[in-house]
Amino acid sequence: MGKFRDGGKKEVPAISTSSLPDVVYMLLFFFMVSTTMKEVDLKVNMNVPSASEIKKLEKKSLVSYIYIGKPKDKFTKAYGTEPRIQLNDQFAEVKDIADYIESERQQKDEKEIPLMTTSLKVDEDAKMGIVTDVKQELRKVSALKINYSTKKGIRRY
Repeated sequence: MGKFRDGGKKEVPAISTSSLPDVVYMLLFFFMVSTTMKEVDLKVNMNVPSASEIKKLEKKSLVSYIYIGKPKDKFTKAYGTEPRIQLNDQFAEVKDIADYIESERQQKDEKEIPLMTTSLKVDEDAKMGIVTDVKQELRKVSALKINYSTKKGIRRY
């Protein structure tokens, strides 16, 4: 039979910090890869209307955004005060929407193209005429899955 020692005190070994830099670099790399930056710098005033029934989009990577609103104060001298269309980071005309949708489709996998959604972020003070023009242009390029961005609001009767 073996002997057991009860009376001896054992010291706790020192914690090795030699792998600490590796762990720090792994965490840093993880957060750099998984963090997304702000993609679009808005050049139009955006106050989206409120709605009582809203649904959140599932896969935001398949969403293309079209912004419609009055240009911000620093752009009114060049673009006026009428509502304008913004695609990515630049002002655009209605005729530019087809090229924008086509470039968005080229960035996606062929299987994902039918799942793509076009989200219209329209200022609540914008006239419906420009929205109708945008929708007509989207119809021409078969971008028929359209979403209107809103904020959660109070139901009014």
